Amino acid sequence: MNTKIRRIKKSGFSKTYIIIIAVILNIGLSLLMGYWSYSWLPIQASEASHYVDNLFAFETTIGTFIFLGCTGTMAWILVFNRAPKYDESNGEPLEGNLKLEIIWTIVPLLLVLGISTYSTRVNYKLENLGSKIKYDYGAEVPFVEEKKVFDYGPIDVISRQWNWEFVYPNGIHSSELHLPVDKKSNFRLITEDVIHSFYVPAFRLKQDIIPGSVITYSLTPTKEGVFRLRDAMFSGAYFSENQTNVIVESEEIFYKWIKETVKKELQNGLNPAGNLYQKRLRNGNRGWATVKPAPDPKVNDAGIESRPHDS
Repeated sequence: MNTKIRRIKKSGFSKTYIIIIAVILNIGLSLLMGYWSYSWLPIQASEASHYVDNLFAFETTIGTFIFLGCTGTMAWILVFNRAPKYDESNGEPLEGNLKLEIIWTIVPLLLVLGISTYSTRVNYKLENLGSKIKYDYGAEVPFVEEKKVFDYGPIDVISRQWNWEFVYPNGIHSSELHLPVDKKSNFRLITEDVIHSFYVPAFRLKQDIIPGSVITYSLTPTKEGVFRLRDAMFSGAYFSENQTNVIVESEEIFYKWIKETVKKELQNGLNPAGNLYQKRLRNGNRGWATVKPAPDPKVNDAGIESRPHDS
């Protein structure tokens, strides 16, 4: 009898050690997974990027901890509490374990509160990074001096089925969005037909564009390069073609582009969806019915459709 008691105590002691080691390994792997999660995302290219990435890493860490905890518990049961061979009887019901009920109530509560608190702080921070200026869509911004116009006047972002057009305060129209690095850029988001979505993955910011509304928006790019603007809202047959480039450059290069582009005549801008539609017509207009894409935008700078981009 004493031998049996010693074996039970020894077994319980060993299981306690296993649980402690498993929890430590779980914490370590969860932190490692959170660290790895940064490499899953595009490069950080705006003031908001690191806030969003930190939140994602935080949620990944907690999610990994919960996943490994659940699968580890299942593995524990399979190893230490598995029924004997050919035993098809039901296990004893677990009732009246107050300690277990407290644990599975308190732990999820703390996790949910932690995620919601951190998420709220990040959302509040992103809101503060946004524009504090409201623009009247019908008002014109006078062209006085290039830097002042850009700092205080918004860029109109016009979305259509399926192309983008950008109108700067001094009247320049372009198919690609040019922005100076480390300067807050203000926008008025406009759609001429259905719902679209202004989304640049490298900036970690996304804003839906609603018909009949002019939405103010702002961001501060922090890295020079060419990044991809995508329509993240399904807007019809060719919505996957509704992409263009965001070119972030130094102030010197940006204002040089402004001076050169303002002298150019209007020309047809980028319209990949229109090109595909014309190809469809040449092939007999076969297949499902689709909306005819909007005409080519008239712009001063048509951009380069094949321009390589960083993200």
